[in-house]
Amino acid sequence: MKGKEIDLIEKIQKTMKYILQFLLGSVIILCVGVGCNKEDDVVQPAVYDVSKSYSLKDVEYGKDAAQRMDVYLPANRSSDKTKVFVMIHGGGWSAGDKADYTATMDAFKNYFPGHAIININYRLGTQQSPGYPKQIQDIQSALDEIKKQKYNVSEQYLLFGGSAGAHLSLLYAYAFDPDHHVKGVVNTVGPVDLTDTLLTGNVVLMGVVGGLLGKAIYDYKSNEALFVEASPAKRVTATSPPTISFYGDKDPLIPVTQMPLLRKALEEKAVWHYDTIYPGGGHGLWASEAQNQDYINRTIGFINQFFK
Repeated sequence: MKGKEIDLIEKIQKTMKYILQFLLGSVIILCVGVGCNKEDDVVQPAVYDVSKSYSLKDVEYGKDAAQRMDVYLPANRSSDKTKVFVMIHGGGWSAGDKADYTATMDAFKNYFPGHAIININYRLGTQQSPGYPKQIQDIQSALDEIKKQKYNVSEQYLLFGGSAGAHLSLLYAYAFDPDHHVKGVVNTVGPVDLTDTLLTGNVVLMGVVGGLLGKAIYDYKSNEALFVEASPAKRVTATSPPTISFYGDKDPLIPVTQMPLLRKALEEKAVWHYDTIYPGGGHGLWASEAQNQDYINRTIGFINQFFK
């Protein structure tokens, strides 16, 4: 890649951080039709009474300051029955925060009061310290923390992510969950195939991918194997979990080819999936109230089918 293109990508990366932070606040949240409650946070006790519910802020799952998660533990939980929602924020792998999903977390408490929830932060990526594989490692570390006996929840997970968070959710579920603890993935506008020419040929989008793959974006040809390795659509197997996906055909960040590439990979392996591309929809910004409600209804239906 030429020097001028490298300089342009680096400028784009700085600009995109601010754009992505704005878009992240607009990704659809499941608060329509229910009251999103704000519970008081509690000090983390040494022992958790299984008969009581707990809302915990900034639980440490690693030594880095970014390795923190919010945790909701429902009352009357048990290690064999209480399933866990795992929420993973977006932000181009280089921005964003778990606070982007606070309202969604509250909505899930209303819709599914018997489920536990973790909403994670993870180490953000830079060209010097790319998001892959450390962000996948952070998901594993968060799950290792929540499965500790003191929380009394099961090792059954449903991953819920938007944008880069959806990419990480899919990649972890398809390629880094050998014991198949992930029972489903809700994918909202996640990039799924980093080898797509509509992505690799776009300087702006490659600048965003730099948060995940670092300086490898400057020489795609030499690093193609890494792009394949980090592409969820390339990691689908016959045992991949059920997946529901939502995209908009006016998304400025995700090429319209991405959803069909994931659909093809899932169909080839006979994995249960549902997907929709909303006409006029953007990067998680759907074009009408009817589309918003369809998104909510289908997400709830998917969870009721595979994760009740």
